[in-house]
Amino acid sequence: MENFLAMSYPYFWWIKALFMSIILILCTSWGFFAHKEINKMAVFSLPQPLMSFYKVHLEYITEQAVNPDKRRYAVKGEAPKHYMDIEYYTDSVLVMQPNWKEAAILYPEDSMQAHGILPWNLIRMSYYLTDAFKAKDVKAILKLSADIGHYIGDLHVPLHATKNYNGQLTDQHGIHGLWESRLPELFSKNYSYYVGRARYIPNINAEVWSALTASRACVDSVLRIEKGLQQSFKEDKIFSYEDRNGQTMRVYSYEFSKAYHTDLNDMVQRRMRSAIQMTANMWYTCWMNAGKPDLTTFPEPIFTKEELEELAQLKSSAHEGCVH
Repeated sequence: MENFLAMSYPYFWWIKALFMSIILILCTSWGFFAHKEINKMAVFSLPQPLMSFYKVHLEYITEQAVNPDKRRYAVKGEAPKHYMDIEYYTDSVLVMQPNWKEAAILYPEDSMQAHGILPWNLIRMSYYLTDAFKAKDVKAILKLSADIGHYIGDLHVPLHATKNYNGQLTDQHGIHGLWESRLPELFSKNYSYYVGRARYIPNINAEVWSALTASRACVDSVLRIEKGLQQSFKEDKIFSYEDRNGQTMRVYSYEFSKAYHTDLNDMVQRRMRSAIQMTANMWYTCWMNAGKPDLTTFPEPIFTKEELEELAQLKSSAHEGCVH
């Protein structure tokens, strides 16, 4: 069939590649829904006057939360910022917590790019956000804040801390989307997002590595519990079919997803809450480190037509995400 289509339509393979790229974009990270929730709820954990500043731009901060995933397969060097294959570095890296210069001595840079640079990228971006606050560059503040929230979300996903990120090494293909997209979409309406007020982070480097260590500690349970459920469920009960955007898609069944969510003992909610707290903490810390500039003197950002169109496009994809 594909050969016939390729002969009949010369652009078939290009269209197929584009379609696969879209699928890959939709199957990365927390899923669009959860990333947007993390950024939005972080705003309401900020103290004044920072909360008022971010609330004015709440829509932008929320919708732009998914932008790093939009860039992931289009911008060179973006993908490694979303994960870290701990097995390559070994778990000792979580104890050493090397900065970028120290890590570059221990590991070849091309290998670091291949196996993920999530913690180092996030630490570097905190410096950029601090500088943006100092410069009163509102557009840069908003873009960097949205991106930082995204990467903090990634930092709190256990499957971003292992080379077995989609269960491909243990015959658990699809577990990535199940854990970080399907479960939040189905059950987050019952989550509590109140995490208290943001606090100052005295050591950003240590905070980032601590969050990654906590995610790494969850990897075994994430894989083991799902594997056990696969063996206890009949094969035809693991998956079901749902209509999404006019297309019938195979998804993990509600029953299987609920059993997994229950056996994880609230892990997904805990990791989302921790991501919300850390995002608010990071924004607040960068503002504090910039000298607590008077936010009322900041100019209004002027967005280009293209930027506004991009925001509208992101808003229209609010419920997209990997579900299979």
